Amino acid sequence: MNRRITITFFFVFFITTAFSQQRFSIATDISIQRNFQKEQQYWALGHTIQTLFHLTPKQGIYAWFAYYSNGKFKNKVTATAKTPIVNSEINYINAARMRLKQISVGWRRYLKGTPDAESGWNLYGNAGLGLLLGGVLNTHSVSIDTAFYTVPVLNGHANFKRLTLDLGMGLETPLGGDFYLYADGRVWIPITDYPSRYIFVNNNAPLVGMLGVGIRILF
Repeated sequence: MNRRITITFFFVFFITTAFSQQRFSIATDISIQRNFQKEQQYWALGHTIQTLFHLTPKQGIYAWFAYYSNGKFKNKVTATAKTPIVNSEINYINAARMRLKQISVGWRRYLKGTPDAESGWNLYGNAGLGLLLGGVLNTHSVSIDTAFYTVPVLNGHANFKRLTLDLGMGLETPLGGDFYLYADGRVWIPITDYPSRYIFVNNNAPLVGMLGVGIRILF
C-alpha cells in the first residue's frame, strides 16, 4: 500500500508541476471492474486517481493511475502427452487470479457544461492511450509434469503488459466550493498482444470495463 501511495504522489506531483500555469483538477474514485473476455470473466474492485488540465472551457488533458483487486476465474483445460503413453491426456482445472494496474494519458472534451460550472450538470468524453500492467497467478488442480506433457497454460505467477485504447464517458454535478461529484464508465481495449503462456486467452485480452463514482476538486 505504501508503494502505491508513493507512486501515486510522485505521478500527480510531476504532472501538476509541468502544467502549473493552467487550471487543473485532481479527482479520485472507486470503481467496479468487469473482464468481458470469454474464459477470463471476473469482477474486481479498484481505485483511480487522476489529474486533469483544463486547457480551454471545453478541452483538456487527463492523466490517471488505476489499480484493482484480484479477479478470480477458472478454466477447464487438457494437458497432452508429448510422446505416445498410456495416459495421453490429463483433464484438469486451472484456477487463476488476475490483477490489473494501468497508467493512461489522453484527451477530455466536455460535451455539455464546463469543468468550472457552478450549477446544472456536465457530460464529458475521454479518449486516450494506456499502459496496462497485469499479474496472473495460476494454480492447477493436479500436478502436471511438463517434461512429459504440453499444457495450455503454465502453473505459477507471471507479469504481463498491454498497450490499450481507453474510451469513456461521464456525468458530473457541482457540489459547491469547487467540488464535483462524478460517475463514469470506461473501457480498456488492448491494442497489443505480447502473448504469455501464463494466460489461457491472449487475443484481445484482457478486455475490461469499469463503472466508477468519485470526487473532483478544481484548483
